[in-house]
Parts: sequence; C-alpha cells; structure tokens
Amino acid sequence: RTCMWPRKAVLVSTLVSACLTTPAWAADDKPDTPGRIRGGKVVSVDEAKSLLDKKSAAFFDTRNAPNFGKGHVPGAAIVSYKEKSDFSPTFDGSQDAFELAKLPAEKGAQVVFYSDGPKGWKSYKAATLAINAGYKNALWMREGFAGWTARSLPVAQ
Repeated sequence: RTCMWPRKAVLVSTLVSACLTTPAWAADDKPDTPGRIRGGKVVSVDEAKSLLDKKSAAFFDTRNAPNFGKGHVPGAAIVSYKEKSDFSPTFDGSQDAFELAKLPAEKGAQVVFYSDGPKGWKSYKAATLAINAGYKNALWMREGFAGWTARSLPVAQ
C-alpha cells in the first residue's frame, strides 16, 4: 500500500503556488469593448471634457457606488450598471440591471456614459440600452474614468 500524502501535498502546493503567482488582473480578464457603438457615438475624453465645459451633456457613471465615491467626472450622476450578461456586443440586457428611469425624460438630450476604461463593459451596455430605449444622442466615453484621470482632468469626490 502506497501513501497518498506526498502526491496530495504536491498537488496542494502546486495549486497554492499557481494562485499566488497568477496576476490579479487575470481574474478579471475581460475582452476589450468594441471600438464603436451602434446607434450612438464614441467620444474621446477631450470631446467629453468639452461637453462638460459647455454644460451640453449629462454624464452618467455606470460604476458601483464605492468606485464612484473614490472619484468621478464633476457633475456626473451615478447610475450603476449591474451586469450578469456576457462581455459581448450581443449581450442579453435582460440579464442585467440598469435604471433607465434615472436618465433624462427628454430622449433627445445628450447623455454621456462612462465606466472604468476600454474593458469597462458597464458603460457600453448602459449606452446600448439607452439607445434601444430611444435616446437619440447617446455618447459613450470608451476611455472611461481611467482615460479621464490619465489626462489629469478635474475629479469630484
């Protein structure tokens, strides 16, 4: 009869080692969002800043409350997008939760959605749902808050 402990110990040791050496980002390895959005427009951070300065668009942060609390685009409203759907342009929005009622009643209003950055599917999905709900001027800041802060633009707390 052979002892199984050495094999189990090697297996456990290997698993622990893999967990400790796997980069943190690997657990959140989402694909990049698309470069375009059907029925809407992708805006750069610079274009979004210009809209903010002119007060010609409403900004919506689709991240969760703790991230919003750490900093956001000045004047942005939080409308968290809770996603369970795939990270795909053909996602099923019925699996997710997003409060469209928090958007302006006027469907012609310019609305800018953002989340973390190019892997921030929440803002892509929120903008898509807004477009599907009839918003004619849905803008998506694909570079997200990461792009905003990378340019050292003003941040509200």
